[in-house]
Amino acid sequence: METIRIINAKDHVGEKVKLGAWVANKRSSGKIAFLQVRDGSAFFQAVVVKSKVSEETFDLAKNLNQETSIWITGEISQDDRSKFGYEIQVEDIEVISDSHDYPITPKDHGTDFLMDHRHLWLRSSKQHAIMLIRNEVIRATHEFYQDQGFIKLDSPILVGNAGENTTDLFQTEYFDQKAYLAQTGQLYAEAAALAFGKVYTLGPTFRAEKSKTRRHLIEFWMIEPEMAFVEHEESLKIQEEYVSHLINSVLDNCDYALEVLGRDKGKLRQFAQLPYPRISYDQAIEILQENDFDIEWGADFGSPEETFLASQYDRPIFITNYPKAIKAFYMKKHPDRSDVVICADMIAPEGYGEIIGGSQREDNLDKLLEEIENFGLGTEEYEWYLDLRRYGSVPHSGFGLGLERTVTWLAGIEHIREASPFPRLLNRIYP
Repeated sequence: METIRIINAKDHVGEKVKLGAWVANKRSSGKIAFLQVRDGSAFFQAVVVKSKVSEETFDLAKNLNQETSIWITGEISQDDRSKFGYEIQVEDIEVISDSHDYPITPKDHGTDFLMDHRHLWLRSSKQHAIMLIRNEVIRATHEFYQDQGFIKLDSPILVGNAGENTTDLFQTEYFDQKAYLAQTGQLYAEAAALAFGKVYTLGPTFRAEKSKTRRHLIEFWMIEPEMAFVEHEESLKIQEEYVSHLINSVLDNCDYALEVLGRDKGKLRQFAQLPYPRISYDQAIEILQENDFDIEWGADFGSPEETFLASQYDRPIFITNYPKAIKAFYMKKHPDRSDVVICADMIAPEGYGEIIGGSQREDNLDKLLEEIENFGLGTEEYEWYLDLRRYGSVPHSGFGLGLERTVTWLAGIEHIREASPFPRLLNRIYP
């Protein structure tokens, strides 16, 4: 008799198998008990028929507590009534460890309560489905870049200078000097790109923003590719191909999770269609002003503006060439305009906002020095970064995709906090 995982039940229809599981829920009548069980791979139903098991087994099934761990022996059968499509006809149950007074019962709980019990909330079917999609986005990321000749390099978490905005840094002591938690791996990825050509990083980043919006986390994960000898237009093409690949991978490999979440797969297929529309920042301002938004040229876009702009299209959009004053010091100036930089944000549909920010990087040493000074940053901390322009500088571009924002969008959930296994939010660092 083979020991299997629930997700592989389709391969064992008609076979007697054994599996380890936890009891998520149960209901029973006089002659039959239905156990909703999970094993970490999926949820399905275990059916215990009184006439087909011992009296002891049936009494045990009726009295199992939520989250009790058990061994189940039985035969896999099809179940066309369920989203999963399979169930197990139980022959025997063995308790591994009983559970008493599990705090998250099958009733409504407030968000604070659920976040306080995040270590247990992860066991629920919705949270499980979201994490499956997160895992697939990470897997598909490695697949996409490895297949295109990128190599993965890791950037440091403790850094000695700001990647972007010095006001958003977490500061700590590093022996006898100051250090910061990294806002981005980009600057280090640039150094790696000039050594290896095409690289990407995937790791945690930190922003000390006192924000409580549904789009923001204090700690989040970023995928940050950097490419030597690549200018902005080529980078945009890679960005849209990457996002389309993520969508198609989730559609191909996360059908069960999407069903659990009730995600509209037809919409996702539409979002995967290329190319993605592009509008300039100037055009975006005009569209907003024509639709009664109180916004002037030079202002950054917030959630209402991004949501409206994205609603005009049936897939993600690029907004290009933002004002220099609201973007980072390392972005290359537009060749024909001194007030904008060569950059783009990708805005997701359905109100999910920016999921990618990217630009062509300034490859001219003198211009980069000027911008570092304009931003009030000390050149001493950036000497290593400036060396990249001193010794064989080339045109290069890159971008960063926020993992949790992307998972939030693909899963169709409301708040980014559910896209992180253990989210760090303003005033929340437990558990």
